[in-house]
Amino acid sequence: MSHFLDFEKPIAELEGKIEELRRMSEPDGLNISEEVARLTAVADKQLRATYAKLTPWQKTQVARHPDRPKAQDYIDSLITEFTPLAGDRAFADDAAVLGGMGRFLGRPVIVLGTEKGTDTESRVRHNFGMARPEGYRKARRLMELGGRFNLPILTFIDTAGAFPGVDAEARGQAEAIARSIEACLEAPVPIIATIIGEGGSGGAIALAAGDRILMLEHAVYSVISPEGCASILWRDSAQAAVAAEALRLTAEDLLRLKLIDQIVPEPLGGAQRDRTATLEAVSNAVNDALSSLDGADAATLRMKRREKFLAMGRETVT
Repeated sequence: MSHFLDFEKPIAELEGKIEELRRMSEPDGLNISEEVARLTAVADKQLRATYAKLTPWQKTQVARHPDRPKAQDYIDSLITEFTPLAGDRAFADDAAVLGGMGRFLGRPVIVLGTEKGTDTESRVRHNFGMARPEGYRKARRLMELGGRFNLPILTFIDTAGAFPGVDAEARGQAEAIARSIEACLEAPVPIIATIIGEGGSGGAIALAAGDRILMLEHAVYSVISPEGCASILWRDSAQAAVAAEALRLTAEDLLRLKLIDQIVPEPLGGAQRDRTATLEAVSNAVNDALSSLDGADAATLRMKRREKFLAMGRETVT
């Protein structure tokens, strides 16, 4: 691990000691392998105990972990013969939204994802995953392309929300998001949406109004970030942990509220600790979700999708 979160410091110290021991040559009278095994067991126990009782705010931190697999990682791993498609045919291309055609387990699909980037240069290039209107118009264009050629649509969402800049507002940010949601709801093909990190506000819903909504175990999905909520309600972003609790943004909360369909388990310690296992788990979940929709005609898909979203919020869950 190259980056530890604040609440992981005890684990970081143990793993640091383990790494130091592994680099040492065995001094007289000390069996390093036994000590490494003992400390590894302690670290594993500490990790299990920590992740068994994460608070919503801690889950938010895990969802934002810089080492978590990003949309590009899912595309590279799950999609073969990927051909990126750029531009909204109206203004420009938006690097915050990745999109194109490829094959998922041999099946032709349209793929969309919000990409945050992995280092300073790529984060700036992808605008930290916050799309402008042209990004949502590109998404709408590709969804319509999928409908035209009967290609299922896979989306991978990881964004704090749509970009709130003046230039984005001037080019019709709200309208672009609404049109993207409309394209999701009107698509005549299956849409499988997966929340892989942060699912923030309308910027996430624009790509997540699908037939099946999957969510990684430590991802978060909310109308606003905890910091933004705290700034509005308490005029103090330091109350973010309290806001995170109130927002009911964890996968467990959202499954109980019937706002998502399935939780995809993560490896112990989060997706960042075993990227291969995470990618495989998501692949299996997406494949199962797609298979469950095989044979459904366009009218049935649209009707059930409409009913699904109209039903949200009708029941009170305590």
